[in-house]
Amino acid sequence: MDEIYEKYARFVYRYLLSLGTGEDVAEELTQETFYQAVQSIHRFKGESKISTWLCAIAKNQYAIWRRKNPELLELDESFMARSFGEEIDKVELLKRLHNLPEASREILYLRIYGNLSFRQIGEVLSVSENAARVQYYRAREKLRKELEEDGA
Repeated sequence: MDEIYEKYARFVYRYLLSLGTGEDVAEELTQETFYQAVQSIHRFKGESKISTWLCAIAKNQYAIWRRKNPELLELDESFMARSFGEEIDKVELLKRLHNLPEASREILYLRIYGNLSFRQIGEVLSVSENAARVQYYRAREKLRKELEEDGA
């Protein structure tokens, strides 16, 4: 397990950051992810990549944390500025993101927050690199178009 931790801890940490956690929470949830992985290693059947399995555990840990701490969720001020090159209303952006299909939301978060490559996003979501790329650009363009149309 030490070898797995050394190889994947940073990957899991970045994945958790991409979900919108701060650095402290991502660190805490990374530790909890590996604790849960040790507890459930007997259930890992090798049908997926270890990184995919760990990210599934991390996603569950994040969901648990979110339910316990809804007041602590925060959106990085530069979230969309890095992607859209402009300042936009944070509340409006959150509304738009919320209305996207879950897969599109997750890809946007992984790319913008987690700064993951499309190959890494594909690994996390068990899709091809190209599928991750296409879905990211479609979601981003849909958001951009909606925001431009509404003058947000």
